[in-house]
Amino acid sequence: MGPLRLVRSLLYTTWLFLGTGAYAVVVLLLFWAPTRWQFAVADHWARSQLRMLDLLCGLSYTVEGRENIPPGAHVSMWRHSSAWETIAQAAIFPPQAWVLKRELTWIPLVGWAIHLLKPIAINRKAGPAAVNQVVEQGTQRLAAGYWVLIFPEGTRVGHGESRKYGVSGALLASKAGCKIVPVAHNAGKFWPRRGWVKQPGRIRVAIGPPIDAAGRNPRELNEEVRTWIETKLQSMEESTRTPDDAIPIRK
Repeated sequence: MGPLRLVRSLLYTTWLFLGTGAYAVVVLLLFWAPTRWQFAVADHWARSQLRMLDLLCGLSYTVEGRENIPPGAHVSMWRHSSAWETIAQAAIFPPQAWVLKRELTWIPLVGWAIHLLKPIAINRKAGPAAVNQVVEQGTQRLAAGYWVLIFPEGTRVGHGESRKYGVSGALLASKAGCKIVPVAHNAGKFWPRRGWVKQPGRIRVAIGPPIDAAGRNPRELNEEVRTWIETKLQSMEESTRTPDDAIPIRK
């Protein structure tokens, strides 16, 4: 890691915190406005962050499969390996209610702003009660026209690693009768989950074909989503690596 990359990453991190705080204030000032206004601010925030990330750190992204985003409101299930996707999702997908740990909404300014964006804030230690909350509130968000974003691993996993999927997203889609759209990306390769130094390059995002979930077994749905995401990740890795630097998916 060269000193210039370190400085650029530090500059971007500063922008991330200051810019996020500023946009949070704007969202809070719009507490009286229709929710679509607040989502428009979140979209602008995400795009500004991604532009600055490219400018300062040389880290851009491409998206394939945008045509797989169906009309209406559905469940998106994203690979979770970096902080990057928590930003990018707001610029790539229609307005989404995020399933997240409730402690995030307690953060001054930023957490308060997140609260206005209709998240499903769960207590991770609540077990079945948290799953029921996702299903109940997720059904309400879908009925109101918002997508529901699920990180099925429940936490960030390292590049090349895999983790068991939680059942709440698949159960919600099954009961609500909507579709699941799987999203794979290799952001963790450039912005590691336990690192703030960003590697230059181009993140690949792949949006998979929507999966009809109505009435289906949630565990079977999870396996279908997991298989698609991990197969796609493996093909991304194989298309860019040399024979000596292969990183297999570890289960």
